[in-house]
Amino acid sequence: MIKEDEWRKLKSAQRIVVKVGTSTLTYKTGKLNLTAMEQLVRQIVDIKNQGREILLVTSAAVGAGMGRINIKEKPKRISDRQALAAIGQGILMHVYEKLFGEYGVVVAQVLLTKDDVADRQRYLNARTTIRQILAFGAVPIINENDTVAVEQIQFGDNDTLSAMVSGLVDADLLVILSDIDGLFSGDPREDAQATMIPLVEDITPEIEALAGDAGSMLGSGGMKTKIAAARIAVSQGIPMVLTNGSSAGNLSFLHENANNETGDAPPTGTLFLPKPSFLGNRKGWLAFSARPAGAVFVDDGASKAILIKGKSLLPSGILAVEGTFGRGDVVDIIHNSETFARGIVNYGSDDIEKIKGKHSSEAECILGLGLEQEVIHRNNLSLWK
Repeated sequence: MIKEDEWRKLKSAQRIVVKVGTSTLTYKTGKLNLTAMEQLVRQIVDIKNQGREILLVTSAAVGAGMGRINIKEKPKRISDRQALAAIGQGILMHVYEKLFGEYGVVVAQVLLTKDDVADRQRYLNARTTIRQILAFGAVPIINENDTVAVEQIQFGDNDTLSAMVSGLVDADLLVILSDIDGLFSGDPREDAQATMIPLVEDITPEIEALAGDAGSMLGSGGMKTKIAAARIAVSQGIPMVLTNGSSAGNLSFLHENANNETGDAPPTGTLFLPKPSFLGNRKGWLAFSARPAGAVFVDDGASKAILIKGKSLLPSGILAVEGTFGRGDVVDIIHNSETFARGIVNYGSDDIEKIKGKHSSEAECILGLGLEQEVIHRNNLSLWK
């Protein structure tokens, strides 16, 4: 009964991000699956007609490019993938525009790289633009800018991108449409006894251990990226549904008359519940989108003070500094070789080197009076645990 209640709550979601993968949108030949795309578009328009906002994060640009020039296997060289993305992105958007246009819906193309969300100002610019697209009544169709993205600025997969976009726009729900019904206790392709897990209340190490290898030869993700996306979403208070993109009516649970008092069964899929205590938009950006300029290593006392007592990071708890960074930069906070938090520093790396391990009064003597006591204030610190 708990599962049914949680699924029923999703009907109230007003701003929804839907991510669809390459395996759903293309055939094994790499050619676009127009039937699947038409079914998806019709469902999105139907939900939009209920007065809700939908954002579509789509893969398949590289796949569409492969299909157009008859390449059977996804190339490993990044320049080849970039060229295929350039070929396929126009094909993909043309089809989307035609399908949505049949229902009188305007679409807007949004291409992002990790740099666009790692930089706070660009993050806010993207947030404002996408919100205005929604205000105009259009459907943002979002993809990674594969044509220019290199390894350093890639999201790596559109599962991660969709989770970051969900936080970017303060979404009420993230739906990932995959080539599998949900999260299973084992790989159902190899284990006939594997059972689906309908509800995940906490992403534990046991849940993460269920992730397998990447899925299709055309896609870039796998269960590992789905669980990683779920962690990003639920940490920001956003529930995530993982369900099969090829199943008819896979978004029907969002309809106003779904799972009502008549006792309709909830859809097939896995629902990841949001954390009761979650990060806000700013701390969500800090934890998952910002790119760290360096790191500070802390002792046991500082780790406990931050994790358990909710304290700021003081100079006395710092053991070492890594990287060269300035005041206002983002750094990782590491204890026993594990990154457990991220924050915005009040001091540059050179100054932290001078005051690490010192009490605040000593640090004040070294750097001068009137400066902040905290190396990272609690308000500028985001936990990963």
